[in-house]
Amino acid sequence: MTASSPEIRTFLCRSDNIGVLIRDPATGACASIDVPEAGSVLKALEETGWTLTDILVTHRHLDHVEGIPEVKKRTGARVTAPRRAGAHVPEVDVAVVEGDRVRVGDLEAQVWETPGHCSDHVTYWFREAKIAFAGDTLFTLGCGRVLEGPPETLWHSLERFLALPDDTQVFSGHDYVLSNGRFALAADPDNQALQNRMTEAEAAKEAGRFLVPSTMRQERETNPFLRSTEPALAKAVNLPPNLPAQAIFIALRAWKNTF
Repeated sequence: MTASSPEIRTFLCRSDNIGVLIRDPATGACASIDVPEAGSVLKALEETGWTLTDILVTHRHLDHVEGIPEVKKRTGARVTAPRRAGAHVPEVDVAVVEGDRVRVGDLEAQVWETPGHCSDHVTYWFREAKIAFAGDTLFTLGCGRVLEGPPETLWHSLERFLALPDDTQVFSGHDYVLSNGRFALAADPDNQALQNRMTEAEAAKEAGRFLVPSTMRQERETNPFLRSTEPALAKAVNLPPNLPAQAIFIALRAWKNTF
C-alpha cells in the first residue's frame, strides 16, 4: 500500500446494510459512509483503532442515518450530507450538492447527485483512489429500487457510472448480491461471466463474506441494468434491440420489482 492509498474496512450492519470506513493513512482522518447503526460502526472503529473524523451520508433513509447521533456524540465526527435531504438527516454540519468536493484528510471526493432511488441521493467519487461510494444507486449485480421520480431518472444516474474506469471499486449500501444475481441470471442466462460471478457470490456467502466492493469491469460484464444497451437484455424483456437503452432499463427495473 502506498502512502496515498486509503485503508478501507467493510462490515455488516443491521441485517443487510454494508458499513464502510475509509481512512487516509497519511493524516489519520477517517470517514464512515453512512451510519446504518451506531454499534457496528463503533465496534469497527474499536477493532481498527481508527479515529472517526467524518461521516459522509449518501441519502436520508433511516437505515443509512439512524446511528448518526450516537456516533457523532461519541466521536465528534463532522457530518456531511446531501442538501436536498434537508432536516431528514440529523446533526448535519456540511450540506453538499453536485460538483462539491469533500475531503477526508488528503483524500478528496467529488459529489455526484445520483437521484432515482430517492431525490436527495448522492455518490462520493474518490477519483484518485478510483473508489465510488454508490449507496443505494448501484449495487453489485443490481441497482436501487425507484422510490421517487420516474425510472429514467435512475437510469441517467447509472449512466454516470458507465463512464468510470474499469478498475473503479464500487461500494454499495446493501448486500443484495444473491437476490440480485438470481434476477440477473433470469434476464441474462447465457452470460458466462455472470454465471462465474454467482458461483463466487455463493462461495462468499458460505464463507461469511460479501461481494462488496465490486469493480466497474465486473458490473459492465454482469449487471443487467448496466447492460441495457445489449441485445440480449432487450430480448429478455421482449423489446426490439434498437430501442434506447433507457427503455430497456425501465422494462428490466419493472420486471425486477415483481421478481
